[in-house]
Amino acid sequence: MRFSTLLLLLFLPAVTEDWNRFRGPNGSGISNDSGFPSTVTKEQSIRWRTPVRPGKSSPVLTANHIFLTAFQDGKLYTQCYDRATGNLLWERSVPKVRDEVANRLNHPAAITPTTDGENVYSLFKDYGLVSYDSDGELRWQVPLGPFANSMGMSAAPILSGSLVIVLADQLEGSYIAAFDRTNGETRWKIHRDELEAWGTPLLYQPNADSPPHILTASRGFFGIHSAQNGARTFTLPGISPTIVASPIVHNDTLYVFGYGADAPTPFSNHLTRLDKNGDGRLTPDEYTDNALLNGVAKFNGNRDRIITAEEWAEAQVRMMGPSSLVALRLESAAEGRSSPQARELWRFEKGFTGVIPSALHWKGLLYVLKNGGILTSFDAATGKVLKTGRIANAPGGYSSS
Repeated sequence: MRFSTLLLLLFLPAVTEDWNRFRGPNGSGISNDSGFPSTVTKEQSIRWRTPVRPGKSSPVLTANHIFLTAFQDGKLYTQCYDRATGNLLWERSVPKVRDEVANRLNHPAAITPTTDGENVYSLFKDYGLVSYDSDGELRWQVPLGPFANSMGMSAAPILSGSLVIVLADQLEGSYIAAFDRTNGETRWKIHRDELEAWGTPLLYQPNADSPPHILTASRGFFGIHSAQNGARTFTLPGISPTIVASPIVHNDTLYVFGYGADAPTPFSNHLTRLDKNGDGRLTPDEYTDNALLNGVAKFNGNRDRIITAEEWAEAQVRMMGPSSLVALRLESAAEGRSSPQARELWRFEKGFTGVIPSALHWKGLLYVLKNGGILTSFDAATGKVLKTGRIANAPGGYSSS
């Protein structure tokens, strides 16, 4: 058995919380524990170290277990490790039944699973949704897809009460769906007009008496769905056309950012590099494994896999729009209104090209990291830039939040 990556668990405080979904409690990236080291060193901070199979998903934690997904030798793995020792307790796999178009930064095991503290729920873009209990017994599996996403699916599943929520925004057939945590049966499935995006949704429940809602940020639109039946209850246009980073919510304010283009990229840029026979078109043998061009070929025009100037222009239209960081105020349901709405508080539109890492809100400050290692802090209430600079010795592009 060949392993190619390592799982490192740093020193943890005596009392540990669950970290049950992508970016922890409701996607905030914030732990409520204390006692973490201010300096992390290989010699002092590593409690244990164990090999894992290759993957790009983040681990999720319960009191006793760590769940992780991986891909190797044509199989999609869900793995369970002992949180105290790092020992592999079990691993289970499903076959990779298809090869979907994906960006080279994407991966068959890129989507972070979620857990309810006992069971784990894994979503694979090349298979579907599968659930195991804490002993590794298969509870249920629901094949999903294929998906029409030019860069590959990446939105992680989340939990709401008895439901597992899956957001699938794609170039065609976008939807949000809820599956029963007990047996995997579809409880509801709602069509969405949004096109492809990659951010993970959030839950919003302003108080214990309010019904939960799902907050989504996708190509050009912020949306709210009822978690109980999936009904779309609110839509607000004006966010960026490309949403890779996941939104975050702090109290009643949502922060979402993404990027776009002021002008289309000329098709000639690709023809100059790739058009071997000079016919003004691109064929599969010319664009090979380029994910962007594969997506254009598969989902535009007559879909004969030959890219023309017209088909390139069609795809570019979807990219047009401002790069922006937007703060939205969530307003709770009032008399005559059954669900929350949102209004824009402020926006910042400068220098967010190619942003992948999700933002972080901490003590009134908002932190955003862009490609190349440029870190910017904002006043979360006003959007005023407080400080910006390049991280020392930044090695290149950043993907981790």
